[in-house]
Amino acid sequence: MTLKRMDNVGIVVEDLDGAIEFFCELGLELEGRADIEGEWAGRVTGLGDQRVEIAMMRTPDGHSRIELSRFLRPNVVADHRNAPVNALGYLRVMFAVENIDETLERLCNRGAKLVDEVVQYKDTYRLCYIRGPEGLLIGLAQELN
Repeated sequence: MTLKRMDNVGIVVEDLDGAIEFFCELGLELEGRADIEGEWAGRVTGLGDQRVEIAMMRTPDGHSRIELSRFLRPNVVADHRNAPVNALGYLRVMFAVENIDETLERLCNRGAKLVDEVVQYKDTYRLCYIRGPEGLLIGLAQELN
């Protein structure tokens, strides 16, 4: 059987509305919100009886999604938001942007912090990492023509 696609990347947050606003400012579109609860969902996640609010965010091209989740039950048990970029596990999500400077200005006005600096890789890309809502690590890449 052949892999068809990657559907989404999941990110757990405390402030779902704030995360939605931030990712909308970045350029994603809110596809929908839902409450997921019950033992059927817990059989998928292994969490038992769970209750979670989710928001599905879609990239403008329609090909990629981020699922933002706010767990109401059970309580969150670990916090990896301040892990350095060389921590094991999932690290960050990277977005291609048209203008990295303009994007940074808009996102910094929403509370994002530049991790270090914007760098240029050869004549190909300008790249940076930011800490977005709740310290989430987000990469930005501007392809140079």
